[in-house]
Amino acid sequence: MNDATTHQQLGMLISEVKNLREDFRRSEDKSDASRASVHRRMDELVDRVGKVEGAVAQVNEDVTEMKPVTDDVRKWKLMGMGALAVVGLGGTALGVSIAGFFDQIARFFRG
Repeated sequence: MNDATTHQQLGMLISEVKNLREDFRRSEDKSDASRASVHRRMDELVDRVGKVEGAVAQVNEDVTEMKPVTDDVRKWKLMGMGALAVVGLGGTALGVSIAGFFDQIARFFRG
């Protein structure tokens, strides 16, 4: 082999090595950008999950505070329904008694 061919082949090899290095560098840059993007998205997710956990904790606290009031309202409702039933029965009994009384008065006047 002559020197010109050897130099030409060495030049081609060096060029290929430079191209490979450049390709590798670009690949590393892309990998770095991809990892940075993944880390950024992961940080955003962590932030969002933290906010959701805070909101859920606040809702749980609010529900815990509301539960006694809700229980009281239910108790009042049941007591009110019971009172309405008693008043209804009492009103019915009073109505029947008054009707009976007027019936006796009508009988007295009729003879």
